[in-house]
Amino acid sequence: MVSYTQETTELLETVSEEKTLSIYQLIIDGGLGGQIIIGVLFVLLAVSFYIYFERFFAIKAASKIDKNFMNEIRDFVSNGKLEAASALCKKTNSPISRLIEKGVSRIGKPLEDINTAIENAGRLEIYQLEKNVSVVATIAGAAPMIGFLGTVIGMIVAIHEIANSGGQIDIKMLSDGLYTAMTTTVAGLIVGIIAYISYNHLVVRTDKVVYQMEAKSVEFLDLLNEPV
Repeated sequence: MVSYTQETTELLETVSEEKTLSIYQLIIDGGLGGQIIIGVLFVLLAVSFYIYFERFFAIKAASKIDKNFMNEIRDFVSNGKLEAASALCKKTNSPISRLIEKGVSRIGKPLEDINTAIENAGRLEIYQLEKNVSVVATIAGAAPMIGFLGTVIGMIVAIHEIANSGGQIDIKMLSDGLYTAMTTTVAGLIVGIIAYISYNHLVVRTDKVVYQMEAKSVEFLDLLNEPV
């Protein structure tokens, strides 16, 4: 009875060990096709991380502005100190300050011209804020499809092994194709999910900066409309 119990325990431990695979082992067992696709997905993940953090800190810096900035601009413009207002904008060096600087440089011209100049400058600032963000969106859509490509390749390999087995199906050879199919699918979905979340977070952060730019631009135009 004791011997039977020990043999059963050893058998269960052996089965447990055989079913335990590291991520590295899964990639290795996936074959060359799976390894290439995993490598491509890893590169895409690294690119999406780089763009995300680079844009995150750039957008974060763009959103910072002194609370007294517009009050100082108001004082300078009201007193006719346009050069001082322009110098303050250059010193502040933010998307909002560059819009205001463009407006200050157009003071004396029709209000419609000033508004148009600010809008054009705003488009350029938005373009700079959204720089390379579309790449993250592309990765979010492409990564799962690349993973599914690995799935198709894996299934083709598995079917090929079945066709060439001559009725003697080798589970080990068949499993290589299945490993390729499963690991690439999971990797593609993981990269796609991370890139999708990163993209949407950057979009939300950018929208906040755009809102600030619009609000300050309207405040500046209202300042020009105030009676002298």
